[in-house]
Amino acid sequence: MAGQDRELTLRFLAEPADVNFGGKVHGGAVMKWIDLAAYATAAGWSGKYCITAYAGGIRFVKPIHVGNIVEVTGKIIYTGATSMHVAIDVQAGDPKNAERQLTTHCIVIMVAVDDEGKPTPVPEWIPEAEEDIRLRDSALRLMDMRKRIGAEMEAHVKPTID
Repeated sequence: MAGQDRELTLRFLAEPADVNFGGKVHGGAVMKWIDLAAYATAAGWSGKYCITAYAGGIRFVKPIHVGNIVEVTGKIIYTGATSMHVAIDVQAGDPKNAERQLTTHCIVIMVAVDDEGKPTPVPEWIPEAEEDIRLRDSALRLMDMRKRIGAEMEAHVKPTID
C-alpha cells in the first residue's frame, strides 16, 4: 500500500557476467542495481510508475567481487509533490558469513508519473526520528546545491557567443 514502506533491500549474488577487465564488478552493473532499487523503493512508496530524474553523489568505496552477496538498500529520505529522494547503500560480502561492507552510496531522485507520463502526486513522508530528520535536512541541502551546480552548468550547455 502506498505511503507505507519507505525502505527495501534487493539481495543477490554478484555473477561473472558483472565483472570488468580488472576482475571486480563493473561500476555500470552497480549503477544498474542502484537504479533498480531506487525504482522499487519509489514505486513501493508511491504506488505508481516512477522514472529516474537524477542520480548523483555516487561514491564507490570498495570493490565488489564475483561471488559476493550484494545488498542494495533504498530508503525514502524526502518527498516533494511528485518526487522522492531515495538514499541508496550498496553492501557486499562473502556469502559464508553475515558481515557486509559498504561498497557504494548515492542519492537518486525518482518522479511518479501517470499513464500519460506526467508527474503525479506522491504520499508525503514526514520524518519523526532524529536520524530521519537529519536525512531529510541533508536531502534539502543537496537539493539547494544541485540548483547552484545547475546554474553553473548553464555555461556549458549554452555557450556565450563573442
